Amino acid sequence: MKKFLTLALAAVLAAGMMAGCGPAAPSNSSSAPADGSAASDAAPAPTGDTIKIGVLAPLTGSVSTYGTAVKNGLEMAKEEINAAGGILGKQVELLIEDEKGDVTEATNAYNKLLSQGIVALIGDVTSQPSNAVAQLAADPSDGTPMLTPTGTAANITLNGSNIFRTCFLDPFQGQIMATFASEKLGAKTAAIMYNSSSDYSQGLADSFKTTAEAKGMTVVSYEAYGDADTDFKSQLTNVVAANPDVLFLPDYYEKLALISAQARDAGFQGPMLGADGWDGVLAQLGDNTAVVDGCYFSNHYFVDDTDEKVATFVSNYEGKYNGEVPNAFAALGYDSLYIMKQAIEAAGSTDKAAITSALQAVSYSGVTGDMTFDENGDPIKKVAIIKLQDGAVTLDSKM
Repeated sequence: MKKFLTLALAAVLAAGMMAGCGPAAPSNSSSAPADGSAASDAAPAPTGDTIKIGVLAPLTGSVSTYGTAVKNGLEMAKEEINAAGGILGKQVELLIEDEKGDVTEATNAYNKLLSQGIVALIGDVTSQPSNAVAQLAADPSDGTPMLTPTGTAANITLNGSNIFRTCFLDPFQGQIMATFASEKLGAKTAAIMYNSSSDYSQGLADSFKTTAEAKGMTVVSYEAYGDADTDFKSQLTNVVAANPDVLFLPDYYEKLALISAQARDAGFQGPMLGADGWDGVLAQLGDNTAVVDGCYFSNHYFVDDTDEKVATFVSNYEGKYNGEVPNAFAALGYDSLYIMKQAIEAAGSTDKAAITSALQAVSYSGVTGDMTFDENGDPIKKVAIIKLQDGAVTLDSKM
């Protein structure tokens, strides 16, 4: 089983020049190519030399691993699509901006992309910048179709009918992991530690707690910490004293590497559970991966899935990026560009309103699964439950 490596990746979406409508659109039910090439179902081309798609991602800063992974997935998809003739007969140009994981940087970068004539946006990557940009894109004076590959906070897509996401939501992950703890692990009690500075962490914690209690579990400890904290002795002392069956830790991999090691040192030996922010924790832990043995987290796909689309994507990605194993952020980035391609071709146009309407009707089969969008622009799809053991990941189940 491959080790679950964190990726230092690079790439992300381009921006397309405003173009006129083409004639009849192809079907909007499709999938990513299983052989690594793009389907050649292009409608007559719009005017302009390229289709410009904007991309926002943190390529530097504390969450750059996620941004680079998304960028790499996008760039691989772009190369495949362009090699197969592009979209509506035009080459895809990705206009990529590094927003450093910062809300102000993200909104400034988005305005820059608008000035460059993008027809759609893929991004942002993390939840707070995604929500800030979604508020701008949803303004009636704007209307740019926005697809975040990985922004999981529930409020992002509620900003407007032109806002979509490829990943599932934080509340859904919290529900799934509480259900998993109760039904698969037989847990009767749970402790929760969350980052009070993070909408992502807070949302997951709230959702897990609500579902756990609905399942008859008792939350025996509910502990908060700040984003700058590195010493969690106080919170973990309370957790260990409460003796929970499981400990839910919804945060990103850098913080999780610290907490998981300190939890074991404090005497907690039970399963620790988390969400997609755990993706990359093994690489962050280095030689200390034993501290997360027997832990589980929800994720968007499993790298060793035997599905042909997944296997082909992983093989092509490793070949392109010097043996790097694609994490879920890379897979979501890859799927996001193919989803946008499908929508633009279904619209037969680069008109923003037409693309938005086509996205609302998308039915897509890709690396991260089969999906459609609900009335809020959120995907309807399954979740992979990943188990960590002996420095490697395995697929426990899909829920």
